[in-house]
Amino acid sequence: MELESGCFSFIYIPYQVHRWVNYESMLKECLVGRMAIKPAIPKDYHEEKKVLNGMLPKSQVSDTLAKEGPSSPSYDWFQTDSLVTIVIYTKQKDINLDSIIVDHQDNSFRAETIIKDYSYIIHVGLSHEVEEDFSVRVVENVGKIEIVLKKKETTSWKRLGHPLENHNSLIPRKDTGLYYRKCQLISKEGVTHDTKLFCLMLPPSAHLQVPIGQHVYLKLTITGTEIVKPYTPVSDFLLSEFKEPVLLNNKYIYFLIKIYPDGLFTPELDHLQIGDSVSISNPEGNFKTSQFQELEDLFLLAAGTGFTPMVKILNYALTNIPSLRKVKLMFFNKTEDDIIWRSQLEKLAFKDKRFDVEFVLSAPTSEWNGKRGHISPALLSEFLKRSLDKSKVLICICGPTPFTEQGIRLLHELNFSKDEIHSFTA
Repeated sequence: MELESGCFSFIYIPYQVHRWVNYESMLKECLVGRMAIKPAIPKDYHEEKKVLNGMLPKSQVSDTLAKEGPSSPSYDWFQTDSLVTIVIYTKQKDINLDSIIVDHQDNSFRAETIIKDYSYIIHVGLSHEVEEDFSVRVVENVGKIEIVLKKKETTSWKRLGHPLENHNSLIPRKDTGLYYRKCQLISKEGVTHDTKLFCLMLPPSAHLQVPIGQHVYLKLTITGTEIVKPYTPVSDFLLSEFKEPVLLNNKYIYFLIKIYPDGLFTPELDHLQIGDSVSISNPEGNFKTSQFQELEDLFLLAAGTGFTPMVKILNYALTNIPSLRKVKLMFFNKTEDDIIWRSQLEKLAFKDKRFDVEFVLSAPTSEWNGKRGHISPALLSEFLKRSLDKSKVLICICGPTPFTEQGIRLLHELNFSKDEIHSFTA
């Protein structure tokens, strides 16, 4: 049975239910993934004659959504002999390269811009062929996104193309469905006895940067059935001078994944050969880096591969939060052999005096001198000490569902407020 995937529990095995079975908890474990939704195309989106200089009238963006959500974005397009530039005007100032996801396959071009809890979608069948590679630029202070495509032929385009599903629409993110692209397995290497670091490469025709604290779904076809599981991407290495590599066209995504020998999904993933394909979805999650604003104390509680969201959080907090006084990680595992990136964590604690890590083992050997047991009031009350009496605190928690639920309950008992706690659970 496959019980753990970063912060999620997923399985796809039919059960025989008896009177004594807690079927509610079992049903939670039957979740394979969110169904991709394909909303109908509004009637007026096929009226290509309304396009003037590449810009569709604002009336074609749903008035209801525009009133409920952010200001209605718009787009335009321009061309030279060799290039086509699509410009998206988001009217937001917190837009960055994480906010835009671009895919083009054959002549289908799709750009999804994340604006708060909404997605603004440009989706067209291009009127002419373009090269696979392209560039994306964001002008953050005005919220403008420029996507530059390379023409295959130096032909003057009379139009950008014809509208496809959800073109020029502003949709709640929960209603957009999952959009996948095929990625190539570049490498996999052992980290612990049962955990591996997988590196997947995006296709040249895609731009995707997963925001901190968010996850994606990996999809494989197993015995004729598509199976999906959620995973949180990590940095390829915990120590990178506390900074992520500045690569605007970074094509690599890394995952720390525990392999379950009797599982349905992870053995198939582990059996893939270098060069094989895995499909990756658009990001999901509600973690926002605005929670770090003026933060003074950051406490991280992780169990097993629940450590994965903490990797990028650690890097980001230590690099970008000048108000930060203390970052502490309490990392729960069964044995010493289960501790992911132990040496990296210890080196980080040595290098940055703001960071401290404590390992807690539930099944240690007699030689273990560290903390023992499971998450408890005694462990937490000692661990969660503020640097100042009224310092601003954020506590992030992730692990198997029982660990997270118990942890949140104990945190409330210790008088931490809902706003001070963020859980990475399904």
